[in-house]
Amino acid sequence: MATRRTTSNKRERERSKQAKAAAKRERRLDKSPDDESEDAVEFDENSATTDELIERIAAMHEKYDDGQMTFEDFDEEKTELMALLTARLSE
Repeated sequence: MATRRTTSNKRERERSKQAKAAAKRERRLDKSPDDESEDAVEFDENSATTDELIERIAAMHEKYDDGQMTFEDFDEEKTELMALLTARLSE
């Protein structure tokens, strides 16, 4: 029995995925380090109150919704902040 060839639709989907991944890599490489340093200077996680943590999470959601933050960065930072918030609330 002969094997089936891939369809043109499948090839087009694969090309689209590759193009999207390449664009994502470019955005990640073009990200300026100045953007990250601004947030790090003004926020101290160790001395933050629960209200400050909640405000930080809300601001992070806005940045992600505006496209200023990748999902990977958003998810990583949200996980860290939620762990801090949970620790603060359990005290």
